[in-house]
Amino acid sequence: MRLDEFIEGFERDEEAERRHLAREKSYEITEYLEGVTREFQETLQGRSLFGSTAPSIFVGRSGYPDISTGVLSPVGNEERASSFVADADWYHEGLGVGDVLRRRGSLLNSSRSTRVHVEDVWDGFVGVQREVAIADRPVDVEIGLADRPDFETELSPADVATPTGPRAHAESATLAENPHVPRAVEKTLEDDDWRADGAMTYLYRRGFDVYEIEEILSAGALGRGENRRLVPTRWSITAVDDAIGRYLRGTIRNVPSIDEVEVWTNEFVGNRYWVILAPGRWEYELVELKAAGSVWNPDPEGGVWIATDYEGYGGRTGYVEETAGAYHAARLGVLEHLSDRGRQAKVLVLRHVSDDYWGPVGVWQVRESIRNAFDERDPGVAETFHGALGTIEPHLPVSLNDLRRSSELVAGLQAELGDFSSNGGV
Repeated sequence: MRLDEFIEGFERDEEAERRHLAREKSYEITEYLEGVTREFQETLQGRSLFGSTAPSIFVGRSGYPDISTGVLSPVGNEERASSFVADADWYHEGLGVGDVLRRRGSLLNSSRSTRVHVEDVWDGFVGVQREVAIADRPVDVEIGLADRPDFETELSPADVATPTGPRAHAESATLAENPHVPRAVEKTLEDDDWRADGAMTYLYRRGFDVYEIEEILSAGALGRGENRRLVPTRWSITAVDDAIGRYLRGTIRNVPSIDEVEVWTNEFVGNRYWVILAPGRWEYELVELKAAGSVWNPDPEGGVWIATDYEGYGGRTGYVEETAGAYHAARLGVLEHLSDRGRQAKVLVLRHVSDDYWGPVGVWQVRESIRNAFDERDPGVAETFHGALGTIEPHLPVSLNDLRRSSELVAGLQAELGDFSSNGGV
């Protein structure tokens, strides 16, 4: 499909969807969280939480290696416990920013402080937490709380960007059932000499999605025995995306290139993505265009904030400075697509964060937006890389010159002779 026809069709679909789903940005979340507080207070029996169903865990990073680690429970919604955990289903349900924040704010975090080194600790509170993490379905637990949950959360619109739900200090936790642990996970636990990267790849190749692997890694259930430790949730998400991405990059290292310039696009929770695949050996860059008034660029009078990170054929050796976890999440989605096709390409991902993105929902939305960009429709096709950029430019919040000054791929590919043409050259 010609790129201009591709974009025109997408814009028509988008406008129809906007008319169907249009609603004002609001902070109804504050009232919802107040309702959650009342429900928790009615459900708690003294200082005990009986019959709670825990779908996931949370490991903090503050004070590392002495950290706070907790069991997350959707009190009063036990029958729907699995729906409170971020995964690919949230994308397919079409959740909005407010919907995600409601689910996050509905989880009670029963936590306590501990050291990160766990090795073979499978008893006590930490043991229960690890059992919850490696199980393949939510687990019934009984939690003894040291005190009443802290409901003193400021619920003003200014603070609603990152609601976490109430937190309580836990004295004890007991399993009310025997968790079901998949055989593949048991295998990674039994092998004390298996490095974490290898174990993650093993699970991924056996059908575990990154969301499941993140939880298992966070619980200190992967890696060599003496090195097993709890991994802060935020770190585990990026670590898994990175490890699986490096594995997939290896699968395309010696495969043929794609034959033509392709453009794919998607939009979700106020983020628009453009993915340009161009013939050539693997290169990848994420460029984030953060609009004034969006969650990461809150000044409504400020200009568009541009952040970029890049890797060449051999990958990166340094830390991703500007785009952080979004870099690895987007790269994973692209690499899954290329690996499935048995092709490699030069890849430019443009992420436009609009002011509709008023609350942070996590990098899972980046991952799922890119994954599903390749499933929505056939791509638009352009004659050259810069021809594709020229067609996309009117739909971006910055000019092509702004991109050229910030993007290594845009600046570098403009000099390639094949890109100079009458309908797309620069």
